[in-house]
Amino acid sequence: MSYYKLENKEKIILILTVSVYLETGKPVSSGLLAQKLNYRVSPATIRNAMASLEKQGYLYQPHTSAGRLPTDEGIRFYVDNLLSETLRSTPEALRIYSEELSVESGELDSLLLQVSQILASNSDNLAFVISPHISRLAFDQVKFVKLNDNRVMIVLVSTFNLVQTEIFETRTLFTQTELDRAAQYINQNFRGKNLAFVRDYLFRELPRLKMRYEDLVEKLIALLRSYPSLEKEEGKIFLQGTARLLDKAELFDFNKLKSLFQNFEEKANLARLLSDLISLERVKVIIGSELKLPEIADCSLILSHYGYRNQILGSLGIIGPKRLPYDRIIPLVDNVARRLTRTITTLEKGVAL
Repeated sequence: MSYYKLENKEKIILILTVSVYLETGKPVSSGLLAQKLNYRVSPATIRNAMASLEKQGYLYQPHTSAGRLPTDEGIRFYVDNLLSETLRSTPEALRIYSEELSVESGELDSLLLQVSQILASNSDNLAFVISPHISRLAFDQVKFVKLNDNRVMIVLVSTFNLVQTEIFETRTLFTQTELDRAAQYINQNFRGKNLAFVRDYLFRELPRLKMRYEDLVEKLIALLRSYPSLEKEEGKIFLQGTARLLDKAELFDFNKLKSLFQNFEEKANLARLLSDLISLERVKVIIGSELKLPEIADCSLILSHYGYRNQILGSLGIIGPKRLPYDRIIPLVDNVARRLTRTITTLEKGVAL
């Protein structure tokens, strides 16, 4: 569907129709729009324009003699206009929340949880933040800590000086001395790389390295082979504000809402879905049926990404009903993503293991 085919008058009426619908949730009549326009345009002219917009798939009439409601395509037109306005705005104009991001703990998870709370409280909807997977983070330092016979904790200080940890089970038993030697070898030879790179390098260079380091490399490869999460692309997901969707239950089909909450409980599936949506766009809005997933057909997703220098680390955003206040939520998501990126990029103090 091509927006350029719309006449200027139709664009104005479509944007106003969507705006009124988002505010009221009710069919919008030509008389109400005429009133909103101070009768500069007659109800008859508005009716003709609305009929044309209906033929083109932007509006629909729930029943005869009712006003019109926007289709997902109509909401998309409205959102695309807001997106272009947001991208033209200065970062200062988009500052709509007052909380500062705190990195006192030095933990990446703590920072991302804080961001999800800010998004939820300022949007009054469900907020999510997806962390980078630990195996994909460029590190400044790595340490392996033996917890018991077959459990090891990775402690990783990223190149932007935040700590991330993960616990996994090993197939081979290691002593703490062996784990320390493995970490020392990795830190001396691979600083600035990530664990996925280390694993691939060691697998590729195993015959040559075995001659120099004997059992150390074999032990290290056994350790990395025991770490199945190296194969995963998605990180952890931080969700805040689930109860806020329940307060808006009348805006959803019950069965779809139930299915959506099942996805929330299966966080790995939700993280995988949202990770697939990461793009280079500053803000991306997905409306209802555009994802072709029945459980979120009544929802809209507004998401952005955050990173470090030129590297995208993860995504964040809002999940809510299609009747979102897009004019407020789009700048919020954009502003929070930019603030998080700036916070990560400007960190200077290291964190000692």
